[in-house]
Amino acid sequence: MHIQKDDLDELEFPELLAEISPFAFSKKTVEKISQLRPVPIEEAELSLKKVAEYLSSFESDNAIPFNEYEDIEEELKLMVIENFRLDNSSFLKIKSLTEQISKLQKFYPVYEDLFLNLNSDVKDLEYRKEIIDRIDKVLNRFGEVKSEASPILRTLRSDISHARKAIQENFNRSLTGLINTDYLDDIRESIIDDQRVLAVKSAYKKRVPGRVLGLSKTGSITYIQPESVVKHQFKFREDIEEEKKEVDKILRKLTTEIAEFQPQLSEYQTYIFDLDLTRAKAKFAQRINGVLPKINRHKTMRLVQAFHPLLWLRNQAEKKKIFSQSLTFTEHNRIICISGPNAGGKSITLKTVGLLQLMIQSGILVPVHPKSEMFFFDHLMTDIGDNQSIENQLSTYSSRLKKMSKIIKEADANTLLLIDEFGTGSDPELGGALAEAFLEFFYDKKSFAIITTHYTNIKLVIEQLPNAQNAAMLFDENSLEPLYKLEVGQAGSSFTFEVAEKNKIPAFIIRSAKKKVEHDILNLDKTIVKLQQEKFEVEKIKTDLAEKRDSTQERKENLEKLNEQLQQKLFNFQKLYEDEHRKLQFGNKVETFIEAYVKGKSRKLVVGDFVKILEQEKFRRVGADKDENKKLLIVKRKITQQLRKVDVQEKIVETHEKLEDKRQKERAVWMKIGQRVRIPGSTSVGTIEKIEKNGKVSVNYGTFKTQISGDELERI
Repeated sequence: MHIQKDDLDELEFPELLAEISPFAFSKKTVEKISQLRPVPIEEAELSLKKVAEYLSSFESDNAIPFNEYEDIEEELKLMVIENFRLDNSSFLKIKSLTEQISKLQKFYPVYEDLFLNLNSDVKDLEYRKEIIDRIDKVLNRFGEVKSEASPILRTLRSDISHARKAIQENFNRSLTGLINTDYLDDIRESIIDDQRVLAVKSAYKKRVPGRVLGLSKTGSITYIQPESVVKHQFKFREDIEEEKKEVDKILRKLTTEIAEFQPQLSEYQTYIFDLDLTRAKAKFAQRINGVLPKINRHKTMRLVQAFHPLLWLRNQAEKKKIFSQSLTFTEHNRIICISGPNAGGKSITLKTVGLLQLMIQSGILVPVHPKSEMFFFDHLMTDIGDNQSIENQLSTYSSRLKKMSKIIKEADANTLLLIDEFGTGSDPELGGALAEAFLEFFYDKKSFAIITTHYTNIKLVIEQLPNAQNAAMLFDENSLEPLYKLEVGQAGSSFTFEVAEKNKIPAFIIRSAKKKVEHDILNLDKTIVKLQQEKFEVEKIKTDLAEKRDSTQERKENLEKLNEQLQQKLFNFQKLYEDEHRKLQFGNKVETFIEAYVKGKSRKLVVGDFVKILEQEKFRRVGADKDENKKLLIVKRKITQQLRKVDVQEKIVETHEKLEDKRQKERAVWMKIGQRVRIPGSTSVGTIEKIEKNGKVSVNYGTFKTQISGDELERI
C-alpha cells in the first residue's frame, strides 16, 4: 500500500504502534514495531495468521515456551573477527538463544493443528546441539570457566588453592606468635591490596621480619606481611596471572569454535526477533480484543461492531462507554457520505475505518466482530482536519485544495479515500459545486471513499448515484444528544438551528436566519430530521421485537427440551416399574414351585410347570421386539411427515415468489407519472414526477423532491 507520512499521522498510526512497543522484549523489536507499514497481501495474511495463533495460546493451556531474551547482534558481528574473544556473558546469551530454538522445535509439533504457521518457521531452522555442548564443556551455569576446561587450568587452580591455604596458615601462625607481645596494635591485622597484613606498632617494626606494605595515616602503625607468607604470596600472584592467561586462551578457542555456527545463530536471531514481534502484536490484540476477520481477494468489506483501538484504550482507562460502528463496502456500494451535526462521531468513523485498514495491511489484528470481512487497497489517502500552514502561508482552503490535487492524480479503483468536511473552506455555493465535481470524478474513477459533509447538494448527488449511499450519525431530536450510531441509507440533518437554540443563541437571531434560508432547503432539512427520527424509532421497535422474538423462541425451545426430558424420565420410570413388577411375579412363581416340591410334588411336574413359564417369557420377549419394530415404524412415519412439511414450506416460498411477481406486475400498471404515492409507514404524500429505467422514481412532495426505489412506494 502506498501511503504518505501525513496520512499516517492523521490516522494516528504512530500512536497505535507506540501502544504495541511495550510488549516487545528487545529494543531491536521496538525499533521494528515503530517502522511497521502496510505490506503485500500474502505477507500480511501470513503475519496475521501467526499473530492469531499466538493469541490463541493465551486463551488455552498451551502456553508457547518463549521468554524474555537478550539479543546477540553484537556477538554475531564480533565472533567472526580473527582471534577475537567473547566474554562469558556472551556465551550464556548464545546458549540461551539456542535453547529457546530447541524448546520451540519440540513444542510446536505436539500442537501442530493449533500452530501450523508458527511451526512452519521454526521447523526449517537447523538446530545445532553442539553449540550448547561446547559452551557447557567450558562454562558452568553461572558463566564461570570450569577447571575441567583444560589440564593446565586444573593444575593452576589446584596450585592457587594450595598457595591460598599456605598463606592463611602461615599468617595465622605469625599472628598467634605475636599476640602476647607489645608489637601489635589493638586492631592486630588489616587488609592491603587484598592481602592480610599485621598491624605492627611503628616503634617495633624492625623486630617483626617481613615485607612492609604501608603505613597508617598518622604513621603510628606499619603494615607488614610476615616473612613466612611472602614467598607463598608471590607464588599465588604468579598462578593467578597464569590462570587469567589460560582462561583467555580457552575463551578465544571457544569463540573460534562457536563462530563456525554463525550462519545458524544469525538465523536463530532473525527468527527470535520475528517471534518477539508476533508476540507483541498478539499481546496488543489481547488488550483491544483484536481478531482476524475474513480477508477477501474480491472487493468486499463488511465491518461489524468495529471499534477505534486508541479510543477503546482511552475510554477503558477513563471508564467511559465506547460505541462501535458497522458499514459495508462493495463494488456496488463504493462511496458513503456521512452527514449530521458536529460532535456526532463523523470524523471518528473515518479514522476508525482508516486505522483498521492500516492495521490489517500491516499484520495487526483489529477490534471487530469475527464475522467481519476486509480487503486490501493499493492506496489510502486522507484529508482530515485543519491543514493550515503558517510557514507556507497557505489558508485552510488552499491547503485542502493542494492535497485534493494530489489525491486526484493518484486515485484509482484500488484507492480508499477518507475526506472530512468535504467541500468546506470557501463560498458554500461555489465550494459545494467544486466538491460535487470532485465527487463525480472519484465516482467515475471507481474509487472507494467515506466522506463527511454538511452540503445539501452533495447529499442529493449521492442519492442519484447507484453505487453510493448517504449515511447519518444519529441524534436524539428532542435532547440533541449524539447517539454515536451510524445509520447507512439516509442523509442526516445538521440540526443547525436546533443546536444554535440549545446553545442559547437569541430566538430573534434564529428567526432572522430562518427567513434568509431558502424555503425548499429549510423544508428539506426538516423532512430529513423527521425521517431520521422516524427511522430511528422504527429501528428501535424492530430491534426490540427481534430481541423479544428471539427470547420467546429460546424459551419455547427450552420448554420443548424440558418436556422431552420429562417424558423420557416418565417412560424410563414406567419401564423400570414394569420390569421390577415382572421380576417380582417371576420370583413368586419360583417360590411356589419350591414349596410344591418340598411338599412332595413330583420333580417331573415341577419341571414341566417351570418350562411353561420359560415359554411364556420367550413369547413375551418376542412380542416386545415386535413392539420395538412398531415404534420404529412410528418414528419413520414422523420423519416422513417432517419431510412433507419441508415440501409444504418450499411451496409456501414458491407461492410468496408468485405473489411478489403479481405485485410487481400490478405496480407496473399503476406506477405512472402523476400517481399519488407514499412510503409505507409515513404520512407524507407525494406525486410521481419521473420514472427512471433503473427503477428509481422521482417523487415531488411540493416543498422538495426526492428519488427513491419504486419497490418502496405504495399508491394512495
